[in-house]
Amino acid sequence: MSATGLPHAPRRRILVAAAGLAGAAGFGGLAAFRAIAASRGLVLRTRAGLAFGTTVALTAAGSDAAEIEAALTDGFAVMRAVEAAASLFRPDSALSRLNRDGTLDAPDPHLVVLLRFALALAAETDGAFDPTVQPLWPVWAGAAARGSRPDGDSLGDALGRIGWHRVRLEPDRITLVPGMALTLNALIQGYAADRVMAALREHGIGDAFVDTGEFGASGTHPDGSPWRLGLADPGDLASLAAVIAPFTGFAATSGDYNMSFSDDRVDHHIFDPATGYSPDSLSSVTVTASSGLLADGLSTACMVLGQERGARLIAGHPGCAVRFTDKILPAQRRL
Repeated sequence: MSATGLPHAPRRRILVAAAGLAGAAGFGGLAAFRAIAASRGLVLRTRAGLAFGTTVALTAAGSDAAEIEAALTDGFAVMRAVEAAASLFRPDSALSRLNRDGTLDAPDPHLVVLLRFALALAAETDGAFDPTVQPLWPVWAGAAARGSRPDGDSLGDALGRIGWHRVRLEPDRITLVPGMALTLNALIQGYAADRVMAALREHGIGDAFVDTGEFGASGTHPDGSPWRLGLADPGDLASLAAVIAPFTGFAATSGDYNMSFSDDRVDHHIFDPATGYSPDSLSSVTVTASSGLLADGLSTACMVLGQERGARLIAGHPGCAVRFTDKILPAQRRL
């Protein structure tokens, strides 16, 4: 499970291939794509910003420019609402307040949906996915700042405050055991992609590409071809390891390169709740699914479970597919 305490932890997890608008916009590609869309009687709009501690971008095409602009505005409003509910990058979010106070009355509906899903996935994976791993973050971040790994006492204390089954989720209240803290970072960007795509659909947008840090696509590219999504090579993040084509639905990637406590990536932001250490068999996992929430959660769970057990988990979710990248072993483990 992933956790965070940094205001701007790097979160770029999938590279958009050349056929994706966001990947080419910086090279003059967006103007060309707009021209292509116009030749087909479509208006193309892309809007970018910051959310969830990373860059985000929404792209939509259609016949009504005003409707597209309204859809993009609503898409960003949805992201802000999800952030206000469950982002640890915001100290005023409902989740941040829950972690500080230990209880939260009349919880935000977005937070309830996310936490209910998190607890269900924790039960399904026998705790390999656990939203209560947040106490591990300050232990690892503090040790890394000192150029070391956590000592046994610190790690043991954090592990003693982890346990998804101790979270009490009621219709009008969420309660944590004293000392516990939650993170939903392994779900929030995928869930945001779901909500943004739903907002675009409400405006009649059929052709869209959503980047909330995880990805969603519907319809087709402005030139009429299917959307494509390029997957970063964990060994060389400037290169692509594979391309998903056609790409529709949602995709999420968990990787050891997103936030590392060691240069060799042996220690990173994804924790095994049973040990307090990072899982060591995989460098990345990409899951495609019919929802971003499901793809996001499954990708993190698979990182902890490993390839064999992760494949069994995916097999239990019809319509999902997974790509595993074996761990790129360091020349020497940092002691």
